[in-house]
Amino acid sequence: MIDLSKEKLQLDYPCSWKYKIVIHEKSNANKITEEIFIEREFSLEKSKVSKKGKFKSYSLELLVHNEDDRKEIYKMLGDHKDIKMVL
Repeated sequence: MIDLSKEKLQLDYPCSWKYKIVIHEKSNANKITEEIFIEREFSLEKSKVSKKGKFKSYSLELLVHNEDDRKEIYKMLGDHKDIKMVL
């Protein structure tokens, strides 16, 4: 079996990167992403609703400039109070 934890992701930056976010059902995904990405262009597409309807998932795509930028965006999304999970 391959141990991917020891592998480094090789990307040519800048590149388009897609994050999957899961939010609470009553939260507004557009408002959340506009709060985080004030001056960045992004696309947001609704994916699924959980079986019991408590959560919604979205695909968020935007241009990342380097590895630090990609990781910082992941952290900002994960730190937002209305976002349950970031993939």
